[in-house]
Amino acid sequence: MCGIVGYIGDGQAVPILLESLKMLEYRGYDSAGVTVFNEKLETYKIAGRIKNLEEIIPENVSGNIGIGHTRWATHGKPETRNAHPHTSSDISVVHNGIIENYLELKERLIDQGYEFKSDTDTEVIAHLLHSKMSCDDKICLLDGLAQTVKELDGSYAIAALSNNDPDVIAFARKDSPLVIGIGNGSNYAASDVTAFLKHTKEVIFINDNEIGLLRPDSIEIYDLEGNSVSRDTETIEWDLEAAEKAGYEHFMLKEIHEQPTSIQNTFAGKLSELEGNVTLEEIYLKPDEVKRLRRATIIACGTSWNAGILGKYLFEKLAGLHTDVETASEFRYSNPVLCGEELTIAITQSGETADTLAAVRSSASYGCRSIAITNVVGSTITRESDSVLYTRAGPEIGVAATKTFTAQLMALYMLAINLGRTRGVISANEAKDLIVGIKKLPGQIQKVLSRKEEINECAVQFADKRDYFFIGRYLNYPVALEGALKLKEISYIHAEGYAAGELKHGPLALITDETPVVAIATKGHTYEKILSNIKEVKARDATVIAVADDDDTEIDKYVDVVIRVPPTHELLSPVLSSVTLQLLSYYTAHAKGCSIDKPRNLAKSVTVE
Repeated sequence: MCGIVGYIGDGQAVPILLESLKMLEYRGYDSAGVTVFNEKLETYKIAGRIKNLEEIIPENVSGNIGIGHTRWATHGKPETRNAHPHTSSDISVVHNGIIENYLELKERLIDQGYEFKSDTDTEVIAHLLHSKMSCDDKICLLDGLAQTVKELDGSYAIAALSNNDPDVIAFARKDSPLVIGIGNGSNYAASDVTAFLKHTKEVIFINDNEIGLLRPDSIEIYDLEGNSVSRDTETIEWDLEAAEKAGYEHFMLKEIHEQPTSIQNTFAGKLSELEGNVTLEEIYLKPDEVKRLRRATIIACGTSWNAGILGKYLFEKLAGLHTDVETASEFRYSNPVLCGEELTIAITQSGETADTLAAVRSSASYGCRSIAITNVVGSTITRESDSVLYTRAGPEIGVAATKTFTAQLMALYMLAINLGRTRGVISANEAKDLIVGIKKLPGQIQKVLSRKEEINECAVQFADKRDYFFIGRYLNYPVALEGALKLKEISYIHAEGYAAGELKHGPLALITDETPVVAIATKGHTYEKILSNIKEVKARDATVIAVADDDDTEIDKYVDVVIRVPPTHELLSPVLSSVTLQLLSYYTAHAKGCSIDKPRNLAKSVTVE
């Protein structure tokens, strides 16, 4: 999972490439590099972040064509020799993905006399491309790349340059994201639209098994058989400000504060309070198909998997639909028992999560209908699924998911209500109550955000602790999981999330007076049970931080610190609790001086297995 960028036009390539790489650095940041055509190809690369790369590029480097890369290591240590671009004589290549048969190709290329300088799989692409072009001087860069990718097993988004074809950038894509930006007298290629959003909002999304050429004034797209492909241009609605910090110290804090808007945008135009229904025109399931559904399977990874756990509770309660939640990386290697009357729901923020995509393809082989929940229009999952329910969160730059998580929850609420009404499980009045509550959420989230100072005080008080426990029951169990994940991701504090009833089955052995326990204790039918669990940990001298309703006067008797949230419908309380725990994690990491937007060893979008 890396970020690639290409530029060709009438401007200077180096500053544009560096600027674009900074916008893509969330995709990987252990090394970076660029190649520019300056009478001949010149390559500069180094371990570390983009600022390190800026320091090694001479000021006099000039050129109007170039490619760049920011890396997250998958093959080879994060060292300069493994940084992209990778070269082979007069060829330069950047790549996002994994070449699964690289060892076989490498052995063959070594036998042909090619010398490898890195440990990466990507270097085989450069040498293989060079071998295709050198066999016949008449073979152009595009033809050479077409022959090259036919021999690659795995995933790739590639941009390539050649001294022998100096007026174009060639590109190819399979199972890794690639989007073209259309400028005025210039064109761009990148892993993400944020790379060139400052320059253009007009884009073309490249599909799997497509290749093409960029020139300053034209774009050519072909399939692997050489047939020309026509593709409509799309306009990105995000503006540049949406992809910048807007005055906040970190992207994560900015994105936490954007949640009233992102949730509002996600449900806008879909809720009918009068009819007690949610209209999802993008879901291509007929009413009789919905009624025949026997089971749903939610497939996701990481934060999206935590959202899926809540989705399970919602679908079973509101739609009467037995629901399983599967970790995508495990599902693809298991032997699932599926049939045609089942629904697969894939949740992926980027729409490019490799394991989730593979799992959806696997379920499709059983004849299951699929719905994708994603934040990225035109991403691969949108083409792999029967229907797509978009979260309208806008670009999320911070590696730790915040606004995309709550937007996913909103999508799950809407889908559960929609299915429940169609299946006759919930009445119009029951749906109305939920819809009224949903419409109040943006304002209630704003109230949570207004309490950030008291949450900060709580975070600072316990920032020196080595371990945290998060506990919740029923709907608050996935909130506990997500709260623990956020804390460990950005503060590097060991944190565990548990179903509170499981404490006595082992975890209580780890509770001491040095272990803060966060109890999600909003009102609901498990409220008395969580109070009992709080008493259990207090009996072991733990300090308890409770997330509780504003009107809860009982909780203060049993805990050390209370963080208040506005009371809401029981089913909706996880949204407000999640925002609270995001702030707790953020301010804990801030107190510890951690790299909040770019936590160590993590990247935003996991586009490789």
